[in-house]
Amino acid sequence: MPAQIVWQPSAERIAAANMTAFSRQAASRWSRLFPDYAALHRWSIEQPEEFWASLWEFGGVIGEMGATVVVDGDKMPGARWFPEARLNYARNLLRRRDEDDALVFWGEDRARRRMSHGELYRRVARLAAAMRAEGLVAGDRVAAYMPNMPETVVTLLAAASIGATFTSASPDFGVQGVVDRFGQIEPKLLFVADGYYYNGKTLDCLDRVAEIAERLLSVKKVVVARYVREQDHDISRIRNGMMLSDFVEPFRERTEIDFAELPFDHPLFIMYSSGTTGVPKCIVHGAGGALLQHIKEHRLHGDVKPGDRLFYFTTCGWMMWNWLVSGLASGATLLLYDGSPFLNTGNILFDYADAEGMTHFGTSAKFIDALAKALVRPRKTHRLDKLRVMFSTGSPLAPEGFDYVHACVKSDLQLASICGGTDIISCFIGGNPTAPVWRGEIQCAGLGMATDIFSDDGKPLRGRKGELVCTRPFPVMPIGFWNDPDGAKYRAAYFERFPDVWHHGDFAERTAHDGFVIHGRSDATLNPGGVRIGTAEIYRQVEQLEEVVESLVIGQEWPPGKRNDVRVVLFVKLRDGLVLDEALTAKIKQTIRADTTPRHVPAKILQVTDIPRTKSGKIVELAVRNIVDGQPVKNVEALANPEALEQFRDRPELEN
Repeated sequence: MPAQIVWQPSAERIAAANMTAFSRQAASRWSRLFPDYAALHRWSIEQPEEFWASLWEFGGVIGEMGATVVVDGDKMPGARWFPEARLNYARNLLRRRDEDDALVFWGEDRARRRMSHGELYRRVARLAAAMRAEGLVAGDRVAAYMPNMPETVVTLLAAASIGATFTSASPDFGVQGVVDRFGQIEPKLLFVADGYYYNGKTLDCLDRVAEIAERLLSVKKVVVARYVREQDHDISRIRNGMMLSDFVEPFRERTEIDFAELPFDHPLFIMYSSGTTGVPKCIVHGAGGALLQHIKEHRLHGDVKPGDRLFYFTTCGWMMWNWLVSGLASGATLLLYDGSPFLNTGNILFDYADAEGMTHFGTSAKFIDALAKALVRPRKTHRLDKLRVMFSTGSPLAPEGFDYVHACVKSDLQLASICGGTDIISCFIGGNPTAPVWRGEIQCAGLGMATDIFSDDGKPLRGRKGELVCTRPFPVMPIGFWNDPDGAKYRAAYFERFPDVWHHGDFAERTAHDGFVIHGRSDATLNPGGVRIGTAEIYRQVEQLEEVVESLVIGQEWPPGKRNDVRVVLFVKLRDGLVLDEALTAKIKQTIRADTTPRHVPAKILQVTDIPRTKSGKIVELAVRNIVDGQPVKNVEALANPEALEQFRDRPELEN
């Protein structure tokens, strides 16, 4: 199907957009002309001093900007942003103290709570005072092993108000997965919940917490929040454990926060690489870069306005949680959800949208695919009258996913597919509320991001597949990796492939509309006979079939041990009761061949009952490839369902 526009903003919507207001304000200040988004984007990367200073002012950042925007702006890495600035991330998120909703929380269908801006401020004040009394100072680490609940937001903001560095993992991580992450950064305080709900079940955390506490000797206090139990717990088995209510009790009258004013690049977050090929890398992000980038993506690219109600389905182990929390800086109410998104036959998140007037619905491409497969039709069962934007990320969204959203969720809805990652705790490419959405395409490169597609020899490409790169520095580049004093691991991760250019690791192409299509991860790209094939190209064809629930494709070394060639192997999870027979195998192959090329057709197609995935829901092609090729998977703790890997081990069908 030729490219077509599937959504077009009205003239009224364009006129009211924050992007339009920012463009006019910047044009007036700098005596520039921005006739279209392309001109605005070009200015944002060619004149970074003007752009980032304008964004600071438009976003109303609380703090001292200083006279200098960037030093060594030609170095990548090495550029230093706002070297004279002083700010506090938490102050910018806690600017309101009224009694309107700051947070709304649903824990599946078992828990409902809301917290006003005033109450959020007061809770942060009490917890920050308790942290200071415990000896916490700027630069110390605070870790949270918690669900996506209000107490986790409070913990982050209290730590950030002091200048402590915050890190988190979701409570479905096992003990080793937590220790692999937190053990590297040696937190002083560990915040946990007593349990969580998932798919109607109550799951206890405290036995795991006790074991984790014994192995994290840096932790001076383990603070337990009540969630799934009405009464406080006997936590005597947890080393240095105490209930959150007891931890803050001496400071219940505290109503003010002593915000630490810190440098722009003061460490705010420690994030973790997925860890499926080794111990996770600890990626350190600065407060100023994360704040500015999130304000840009929320206000300009997402058109988030004060009073909007922002939702993203995420756990505290995915960078989208940090991204969501920053929405407070744009005046949004955060809609938090913890648990299974498929409760109530896949409708609970749409129930939430109606009940709370959700304006922005964030989810993964896999969730959209699953809704389509399950024949969920929210447009027929829900009003969704406030919903303006749907964000999608985590994996490429196929063109058919765009069709489903507009046909079955809401027709007048900006579908903003976005792409970035933990590495930058934000996006390289994303939405534009003032421009059309083309079927199957991400709308644009983000402002201030010199995003491009390179060939293998480092030349820009248009209309052809290549490597997603960023050719100029930007403020939300990581400060570095933890325990990497000379920066060698950091440079190796992003700058070895193309000198002085950020190599992101996505296989992508730039379209005629200056949009982007992601074809999969570069390290998972198939290469049969020397021809590069993005895995998303095969998934798009296979998952159109009603018999197929989900699939995973790899390149198997073939013959074994011959590392310079592979054959394509496809694994399929079928609907209940179906068996992969010769007829269905032929149908799958014919479907792939019809809309791609003969090289895309798998040499082998095998049935499995489950597809392994990370905690954030991404399928793990590399882990499966290692299993098939007889290589170890170094960190199965990164997986939500590691037992699924056994279906791929020693398959006799793959020995011939």
